Amino acid sequence: MPEVPALTLQSPRMLIKGMTPQEIRVLQEFRRMTTETMALAAIKGIKHPVGGGEAPALSLVQKGYLTADEARQNFTLTAKAKEFLAYDPKPEFEEASASPSEEDANDAH
Repeated sequence: MPEVPALTLQSPRMLIKGMTPQEIRVLQEFRRMTTETMALAAIKGIKHPVGGGEAPALSLVQKGYLTADEARQNFTLTAKAKEFLAYDPKPEFEEASASPSEEDANDAH
């Protein structure tokens, strides 16, 4: 069997659908607040490890995830953003082969 060289991921961050961590955090805040529209002041108040402010919201407008009013003071989710937020992956776990009560019954025989 030929050896396969180990590959190293060059980027320390994983970008989901071409979004930055700050943009994803803004969308997650819409989900957390269970709202479709958020004021710029609330978006600026979102805690980010790096970056933040209004830049992530404005770039989400350009990418089609948010719309903004004329004054750019309120941002609303688009269908594209709602689709992104609807994705809720769950880890898959193997089910136990037998429940404890079935094991006890098998031991009795």
